[in-house]
Amino acid sequence: MRNAWKVAAIFMVAGLGFAGSVQAADDPITTRQDIMASVGAAAGLGGGMMKGEIDYSPVAGKAAIAAMNAAAVSFGSFFPAGSDQGDTGALPAIWENADGFAAELAKFSAATGKAMEAAGKAGPADLDAFKAAMGPVFGTCKSCHETYRKKN
Repeated sequence: MRNAWKVAAIFMVAGLGFAGSVQAADDPITTRQDIMASVGAAAGLGGGMMKGEIDYSPVAGKAAIAAMNAAAVSFGSFFPAGSDQGDTGALPAIWENADGFAAELAKFSAATGKAMEAAGKAGPADLDAFKAAMGPVFGTCKSCHETYRKKN
């Protein structure tokens, strides 16, 4: 039961961040930071289940995949010209190599789309099925961050 509360808390926080992005649609930097916060929450949940730190459940697996997919289909809309200035973790390479960035976003979207299909209506049946669905999604995160995100 404790893990169920963890899952609920993670998605409450992520949901609040994403709701804030709707209000901040005129601020693309804040919006994409809010979207990435939801991705971070989903990655934390997914990674926690994959490592055995959080008990796996199909509902939680589906929620993590769905959050990643929602980000994948919307994230690219928030990089207009001029939004490379300010408090952003985005590298200039996003605007200098827009085609390369678009290709990374397409890989992310394709991976999350396949994960959604694999998850079905009820979520991946077991941890192995979740790992198979989510592994490629995490791979796209890593490849994009290596080129287009400032190192922390």
